[in-house]
Amino acid sequence: MAARKTSVLLFFFMFLALSSAFPRNKNKYKPCKHLVLFFHDIIYNGKNAANATAAIVAAPQGANLTILAPQFHFGNIAVFDDPITLDNNLHSKPVGRAQGMYIYDTKNTFTSWLGFSFALNSTDYQGSINFIGVDPILIKTRDISVVGGTGDFFMHRGIATINTDAYEGDVYFRLKVDIKFYECW
Repeated sequence: MAARKTSVLLFFFMFLALSSAFPRNKNKYKPCKHLVLFFHDIIYNGKNAANATAAIVAAPQGANLTILAPQFHFGNIAVFDDPITLDNNLHSKPVGRAQGMYIYDTKNTFTSWLGFSFALNSTDYQGSINFIGVDPILIKTRDISVVGGTGDFFMHRGIATINTDAYEGDVYFRLKVDIKFYECW
């Protein structure tokens, strides 16, 4: 009887060891919703008030609010109200607005901290999507967190992969935002 219990326990522990040594394919996360949008940022430079969609609202002491600070723009804070389009053309019909701020927060490289929302108001999408995260600008593609939303995006969470699709000096840049939602309510 004792030999049988020992062999059953031995078999059980061998089964347990082998089953954990060769794990099954884990369930790969698949997005429940996916969007690709573009937003176009035109920073006010003292000469483009009619077209500007962003402005520097804080700068290091003694700096000019119409020119980004030297040395990686450290200390600049900009707010924006940018058009969002479905393609990379600034003149395409906007589907909403990107509204928020970015803070240049690193002294030794181009990095900013982003906090913004997409306010969407089109026939396809109604509501907002909220983003937050670090943007290491010199890296081609980077991820920021999607932390919530309203309307069609109520309580959605996920990841937005952004890349700088185009830029013209310190005045204009366009971001491609590839949004993958992993929690959809």
